[in-house]
Amino acid sequence: MVDHVGIRIRDRDRSVAFYGQLGFELVADAGFDDGHPVILRHPSGLVLNLLGPSTVEKDENILMDVDARYAGYTHIALQDSSLERTEAMLEELGIEITGGFEFKGMRAIFVRDPDRNVIELDGYDSGATAIGAGEE
Repeated sequence: MVDHVGIRIRDRDRSVAFYGQLGFELVADAGFDDGHPVILRHPSGLVLNLLGPSTVEKDENILMDVDARYAGYTHIALQDSSLERTEAMLEELGIEITGGFEFKGMRAIFVRDPDRNVIELDGYDSGATAIGAGEE
């Protein structure tokens, strides 16, 4: 079981607001300005630790949806019970969908947080299971 996902960010308030739009609630700020996490929890149980602040001004996460490929964290994938509803919500909030694909009864869309970290949102056709769940 995953305990939490840590993501380094630049701006605490901007990132808390962004993830709040995706349903995450602020649990605690353990000292963001001193490099400790801001802890957010989603109703699904997923916990994010937003770490910061970033100390390099010209850093840019270019992983996942551009041609250059570097080793390292590429994205987090979250299951979504209604991608159609989520796509409408993202459009209403002005959050750009940067890509997507379909595979074996699963459809995925990608968005980026304010620091350009990639978030994959996955929806499954009825009867389809999460990729890797019980498949050989």
